[in-house]
Amino acid sequence: MAEVIRYLEAWDASILLFGFDHFHFDGLDVRKQELTIPALQEADVIIFPVAGMTEEGAVEALYADKPLQLNEDYFAALKKETLLFTGISRNYFSSIVKKYGVQMIRLMELDEVAIANSIPTAEGALALAMQHTDITLHGSKSVVLGLGRCGLTLARMLAGIGARVSVCARRPADLARAEEMGFPAYAMSQLETALADAEVIFNTIPAMVLTADVLTQIPHSAVIIDISSAPGGVDFRYAEKHGLKAILTPSLPGMVAPVTAGRILAQMIVRVIDQQRKQEEFNHETGR
Repeated sequence: MAEVIRYLEAWDASILLFGFDHFHFDGLDVRKQELTIPALQEADVIIFPVAGMTEEGAVEALYADKPLQLNEDYFAALKKETLLFTGISRNYFSSIVKKYGVQMIRLMELDEVAIANSIPTAEGALALAMQHTDITLHGSKSVVLGLGRCGLTLARMLAGIGARVSVCARRPADLARAEEMGFPAYAMSQLETALADAEVIFNTIPAMVLTADVLTQIPHSAVIIDISSAPGGVDFRYAEKHGLKAILTPSLPGMVAPVTAGRILAQMIVRVIDQQRKQEEFNHETGR
């Protein structure tokens, strides 16, 4: 978010910061302000953290003196043309935005953001694997679960440094793509076979795929790096109890490459705002 602020300030936006009491920024048109309904009513654009808002209406604010809490009154007071950006949105957040007709853009659901973010995500996953194994990834038996945007980038990077990559996926199209790329491909029904001699396992599937039953079948020395959304796709309780090394690593882009991750979000935000303005100008000119 710090990088988003810098980017937008350079874009000549007038910025209000809520919950940044202990954050220092030298921008000419950047002001810290207490979160109130009148203050939020000024906004043309509202940018939430990537995690959005909890089911209780709380917003993560690491630099704040006190927690940021929003109720329905804040959303009811917003201008109808206000653009609201978030990374993801949970049920309560989505329902309250829909109730009051606010335009929400979920950045993490946009292909441009997700594909760009897959690069620092994959780099971070490789770095963690290097840190937590006593072998080189070059020559390792590495298995990637899921061949979505992150899984595809991760499989390519692993192959690029000489790992022996296998892919396990649900969709026939993903299995066909894995075969086209030269990777042994396994359906989810063949998961235990795919993991039988795995040394490093990368999970990208946001569902419980590495259950206790599956974990009993993998080599005890295998390292599991789970980059899927929390709570992940691994039975971490079982893994810890039985001495398996399993690491959940959500939000890797912001951890390993915060400047890059911030620029990816900021560039997309600016692009959407620009598109919205052009659409409004077109509507005005055509009388729509």
